[in-house]
Amino acid sequence: MQNKFILLTLSIFIYLVILLAIYLVHINFFEVQVILYSALLDSLVALIIFALIGLSLKNKINLNFFESILIILFLSLIGYSLSISLPTVIDRSLSFYFLEKIKQHNGAIEKASMRDIFTNDYVDEYKLVEIRITEQLESGTIQLDGSCISLTKRGYLIVKFSNFFRKNLLANKRLI
Repeated sequence: MQNKFILLTLSIFIYLVILLAIYLVHINFFEVQVILYSALLDSLVALIIFALIGLSLKNKINLNFFESILIILFLSLIGYSLSISLPTVIDRSLSFYFLEKIKQHNGAIEKASMRDIFTNDYVDEYKLVEIRITEQLESGTIQLDGSCISLTKRGYLIVKFSNFFRKNLLANKRLI
């Protein structure tokens, strides 16, 4: 049992090292269109490399098929979680932007100035409109026809789902 735990811990460590290496190469040497999709791709490539290493060591590792599948599933969840929790959240987070702006102003800023900073700086500084259009084009939820943006069938389905979720499955009583 202890050997299985050590093997799982070692697997996580090896996967994270592979993922970090792939991520760093990807963001530094290749064009990234959409942060989320690129990070998810990186985690998938790392998982494939990890699986190939595992297959090559199959005779030396004492795992049955079920245990191998569990490790792969566990590592895929780690990769998915990291892809969303780090680069994607930091890239999209208004909360991180809020903290960064306070730091840029020597660690303190007038509360009344924050609305102007968000309204005037945030959208332009991070090219939010251009980024979101690129993201939706890449995901196939919108299409461009000249200067007109329209929803695709996939876009309509996602809007239908998000409207349902927003109306029926988000908390009605919340602070914000």
